[in-house]
Amino acid sequence: MTLSPWRPARRAERMNPSVIREILKVTERPGILSMAGGLPSPLSFPVEAMREASERVLRDHPQAALQYAASEGYAPLREWVAEHLRGQGIEAGPDQVLITTGSQQGLDLIAKVLVDAGVPVAVETPTYLGALQAFSPCEPAFVSVAGDADGPRAEALEALRHDAPGCRFFYVLPNFQNPTGRMISEARRAALVAAAQRAGVPLVEDNPYGDLWYDAPPPASLTSRWPEGSLYLGSFSKVLAPGLRLGYLVAPRALYPKLLQAKQAADLHTSGFNQRLVAEVLRDGFLDRHTPTIRARYRLQRDAMQAALQRSLPPGSEWDEPRGGMFFWVRLPEGCDAAELLDTAVTQGIAYVPGAAFYAHAPDRRTLRLSFVTLSAQEIDDGVAVLGRVAREHLDQLGEPTP
Repeated sequence: MTLSPWRPARRAERMNPSVIREILKVTERPGILSMAGGLPSPLSFPVEAMREASERVLRDHPQAALQYAASEGYAPLREWVAEHLRGQGIEAGPDQVLITTGSQQGLDLIAKVLVDAGVPVAVETPTYLGALQAFSPCEPAFVSVAGDADGPRAEALEALRHDAPGCRFFYVLPNFQNPTGRMISEARRAALVAAAQRAGVPLVEDNPYGDLWYDAPPPASLTSRWPEGSLYLGSFSKVLAPGLRLGYLVAPRALYPKLLQAKQAADLHTSGFNQRLVAEVLRDGFLDRHTPTIRARYRLQRDAMQAALQRSLPPGSEWDEPRGGMFFWVRLPEGCDAAELLDTAVTQGIAYVPGAAFYAHAPDRRTLRLSFVTLSAQEIDDGVAVLGRVAREHLDQLGEPTP
């Protein structure tokens, strides 16, 4: 057997497969009800609007749409983003908007520009798995910021001034967080920004789910409260279609050039055709008409999962009903390990994501994430019934019979 001549870089050792992506392979088996992936409902994709916009782009600007494009992004789309964010209280010019290949690329660019080996980077407890993946190759020293139902605790963030001096930023998802579905309250947002300013810790605000509210829109963004100390990430994946791979990064002007250089080194530019396609779809206020239809659909599915959890999970299970987004975060009773139960659940026809993968430190192994937006109400009921049965059977084996 010959030895491989390849010698991976040290950073490659910190690259790990996405637990979610690995589980999604399992869900391709026939008969599996998947509550695992954070996939938008394909029934929400505006197929006809995309088809018509594609025809217009190829009719009116075919050569430009198929040519190399500016690294910053298509100017009309950047202008749309800036105007859209002004409606949310964020005052940023188009020259501060960088179009990215999904907001995931924005996380990668931020890591390359801001993270050195061994420097502190603060994250929520738990946090988005994809952010941990994006930041890890740059070898940060992750610092977990404790929180509660209202969001990260301001005193825990302010403590970074002493506990993690030189912290490069705090990565936070204020709206319907992945994985917990939590929305940070108005009072907590004000307290967090004040704490971040006192601690001298910039904010990276990730907001892919903010438009998916059910009853009332979220409070004003963190970025609107501290624009010079914040980076803002947005995405078209959840409101249009993830296959387009379009997101955006909004940065203070002082930091923008370095992020742009990192973008140029990564892929030169995001698909020019896709950018023009989305700009064409959006130009007549389409999103204002389309997004409410997604909210209405997801609200019904949220309600179905809330009812199913109440019916089927064993006593001692905990969860909060999300006010938007795509996820329930469940904590099973004492004695359950969600990762250990997954194989049994899959053999009985359901898949979910164990919660341990979403922690930078000290995972709560009783937790799991359930996505509800790709399943019908009946499928949700059937899937949660299986989850409840698996948990009850496990508890019975431990000698803790459940009613």
